Amino acid sequence: MKTHTLLMPLDMHLHLRDGVMLENVAPLTAFTFSGALIMPNLVPPVDTLEAVQSYKQRIMAAVPNDYFESYMTLFYKNYDKAFLENVVDEITAIKLYPAGITTNSEGGVSSFDIEEMRVTLEAMSELGIPLCVHGETDGFVMDREAEFMSIYELLAKNFPKLKLVMEHITTKAAVDMLDKYDNLYATITVHHLLLTLDDVVGGMMMPHHFCKPIAKRPEDLDALLGVALEAHPKVMFGSDSAPHPQHKKESCGCAAGVFTAPIALQLLTEIFEQFDKLDNLQSFVSDNAQNIYGICPEFKEVTLEKRPFVVPENYAGVVPMYAGEVIGWAIESVD
Repeated sequence: MKTHTLLMPLDMHLHLRDGVMLENVAPLTAFTFSGALIMPNLVPPVDTLEAVQSYKQRIMAAVPNDYFESYMTLFYKNYDKAFLENVVDEITAIKLYPAGITTNSEGGVSSFDIEEMRVTLEAMSELGIPLCVHGETDGFVMDREAEFMSIYELLAKNFPKLKLVMEHITTKAAVDMLDKYDNLYATITVHHLLLTLDDVVGGMMMPHHFCKPIAKRPEDLDALLGVALEAHPKVMFGSDSAPHPQHKKESCGCAAGVFTAPIALQLLTEIFEQFDKLDNLQSFVSDNAQNIYGICPEFKEVTLEKRPFVVPENYAGVVPMYAGEVIGWAIESVD
């Protein structure tokens, strides 16, 4: 059987929630990934040193081994430099959400007034703290990310020493923005390398394909595949895996989020093999992130095997993408 081995896979955008959900889903990521950048949009948000430390302790208590690193983030607010100096050794990045744009983001930024943000962003620049951004406006749903490009430009121009990560990009516009500014980087999810809007609502509504930002047009998918498959040095894998109880996804409210954590590496391997780019997968799923964030993850060797794998219908009540369907690769071993 054909196999492919990955070293120290990293998920640079992950939602673990808290409580029982955290206990159920954290081991699924820790099994195959060496580390993950943990999002801070809990209720209440992770916005103090004590909250960061406590959340990390809960995550590590839920993980059954020592071969996984939780790279913590802080929920963006206009912090002063003294606070950031106190927390810098406990975090890998700060995550900015526009207010109300996605799950648990009501306390996010409501005005991108550069002068109001200057103290915080200049301090982050000096301390080397990256800013990860959920880049969407509140405009028409298909245009929200493209409309946000002007804000990325504003941030990149005003704070050239600030490392800016455009999170879970979904558009050709974002891909085109990558090389305009030296300090712009991006994460790409596996589901945005597979889906267009047609796969979400083209026939029957597919609630387990619904996320924010929503999947876009075929030309956007092609642009994402272009930079991911070539392992462009400014892009890296971030699953944005977002678990919700089944009843919250399969309802009239349909919570936003695609749960891919248990099958992300298998799907990525299938995609990269399909385009004869398996040699680039290591960079996309680990090496680029190490270079961008300056991190050194715990050693882990994951070997995948090309054989049919039936995706479970659910994991502890959370329905994954492609539940019950057959995918082409499976995990053979983790060392």
